[in-house]
Amino acid sequence: MKNQWVTFVKGKILIKAEGRGVERFINQLTRSQLPIWDVKKHGSEAITFYIFLTDVHKLREAARSFDGDIRLMRGGGAPFLWKRLLKNAGFLIGNFAFFAVILILSNMVWGIEIKGASPAMEHAIRKELTNMGIKKGELQFFVDDVETIQRKLSERVDGITWVGVQLKGTTFHFQVVEKNQPKQEGRVGPQNLVAKKKAVIVKLFVEEGQALVKKNQYVTKGQILVSGLIGNEEEEKQIAAKGIVMGETWYKSTVEIPLQSKFEVYNGNELRKQSLVLGGVKIPIWGGKKIKFANYKIEEDKKDVKFLKWKLPIQYVKTTVRENEEITRKYSKEEAYEVAKNLARKDLNKKIAKDAKITGEKILHEQIENGKVRLTIYFQVVENIAVGHPIIQGDKKDDRKDKST
Repeated sequence: MKNQWVTFVKGKILIKAEGRGVERFINQLTRSQLPIWDVKKHGSEAITFYIFLTDVHKLREAARSFDGDIRLMRGGGAPFLWKRLLKNAGFLIGNFAFFAVILILSNMVWGIEIKGASPAMEHAIRKELTNMGIKKGELQFFVDDVETIQRKLSERVDGITWVGVQLKGTTFHFQVVEKNQPKQEGRVGPQNLVAKKKAVIVKLFVEEGQALVKKNQYVTKGQILVSGLIGNEEEEKQIAAKGIVMGETWYKSTVEIPLQSKFEVYNGNELRKQSLVLGGVKIPIWGGKKIKFANYKIEEDKKDVKFLKWKLPIQYVKTTVRENEEITRKYSKEEAYEVAKNLARKDLNKKIAKDAKITGEKILHEQIENGKVRLTIYFQVVENIAVGHPIIQGDKKDDRKDKST
């Protein structure tokens, strides 16, 4: 029997030969090297067999010497299948178009649901999503993955503590946790304002209470700055002291900076490719150029192809190849000092309050060892040092004054 795949591709025809000397006719075909198979005898003067579609003309030449009847019964294989498909081309094209439309619609964004956000926050998030290209009718292949969307929203939308992103079918689901807004101060009981750390008083602004310190006075941690006891001993009254006491405080920071360091950077050259992965085989669609970069990094963004609610064994892959190069950065001693001081300032600004201000700095210690500059810097900061502290029962105003002097 002939190879079934070869037979299917080339096409076959069932032949019926009837008449006297049909056996001699079969022998003649065999001697002429015309391939025949599945030869079956039907009575004494009839035989059926198969030949390739391409050998029909050879059969006709051989049939001239045969005194009998030869009929082509039926055909099979790819050529006949293709002919039947062409007859039904409209039906075939319609099915293909229907499948293609459903496939495209199944991979579009058709819904964006946001939960846990106020109306104003939801409007801000939807606006940013539109800027990112995430909107109804957009193909999912051309939008960022959920991790990238989550990171970008957290960075770009103020007021978000956390945002969860899920893609279910054709709908993006966002769960938002907003930052807690400062609560309005409720009723505060009787309190003094005390120093939260040692400092030198720069200025005072007392709303309520009696100031027990003055400008340029040195105070220690826990010392009363503004008393909540007002009036005289006979008519003493306890209130909630309020005010701002700006004091000069001190911070010490130690920073190390290497004089020479190596790191990799992207130089802007990149190559983009798009492909389909089917059964582990990558089929290029666009951008099939060879990578000619000496050093590079490859980033792949894979998206599953869906049909309705089912995932197909196909993936759409966007590949970005970025060229990078190694850079050696060198600092002089003076440059390293300046970089170290700026780094220490940035780190300190993260720790102190927004209304605090760095007013001075002094290098306490400097050292160069093992190719690194090590600086110990002393910073002067003006900040509000007053914090509320409940008035202890039995406290007297005069006692507070004595303790503060």
